[in-house]
Amino acid sequence: MTLLLLAGSGDARRIAEGLNGVDVIASLAGATRDPAPLPVPTRSGGFGGEAGFRQFLTENGITAVLDATHPYAHRITVRTARVCAKLDLPFLQFLRPGWKPEPGDKWTEIAREEDAAAHIPQGTTVFLGTGRQTLEGFANLVGRRVICRQIDPPEAPFPFEGGEFLVGRPPFSVEDEIALFSRLKVDWLVVKNAGGAASRTKLTAARQLGIPVLMIARPPQGDWPIVDTVDAALDWVRRL
Repeated sequence: MTLLLLAGSGDARRIAEGLNGVDVIASLAGATRDPAPLPVPTRSGGFGGEAGFRQFLTENGITAVLDATHPYAHRITVRTARVCAKLDLPFLQFLRPGWKPEPGDKWTEIAREEDAAAHIPQGTTVFLGTGRQTLEGFANLVGRRVICRQIDPPEAPFPFEGGEFLVGRPPFSVEDEIALFSRLKVDWLVVKNAGGAASRTKLTAARQLGIPVLMIARPPQGDWPIVDTVDAALDWVRRL
């Protein structure tokens, strides 16, 4: 067996650490510069579309694919599931559970980035914890101060007026986030429902500060096999 692990999440690292004795290749999309190395052979960058992905699977003798990408890497997951089905390769998606509101949280769920403007008043300060990939979807937030946090220093100016980048590499403690939101005078927090304990600290900080949150809903799940724990993902590999 040769397993392809589509990585890019902290859980993918935990899965890779548990794949002792498995012939595995990990793949990173290359969205983050200088990511921490994984404990297995790793490639970085795209595959060149669906045809390139099929070619990679064939040329590298891949016999199973485990998708542990970000919960919002929907296009990658859909493509991977489709190609694996055509090639009759076992496929599994690891999808960690989404966040649930707790007492004191002020959450409003929205379907897409463009919907944020309908909820956020003019003249307010908006903190985007959504990454830069979907930043242009917030271009209609004119009249607000928009702060987008990203891991790497920006390579281009902010794509619309009234916005600014903030560079920061996780993890961030609750105390860090409280101090940051207070210093920036954040009025609204916008996040994707990525799940996981490490990145929930910003939500805890928002609750303690009384900051309302816009939660972008997860993409719809497909009819392929899905597990939500690292142990279940490793058990699936062992059964192959």
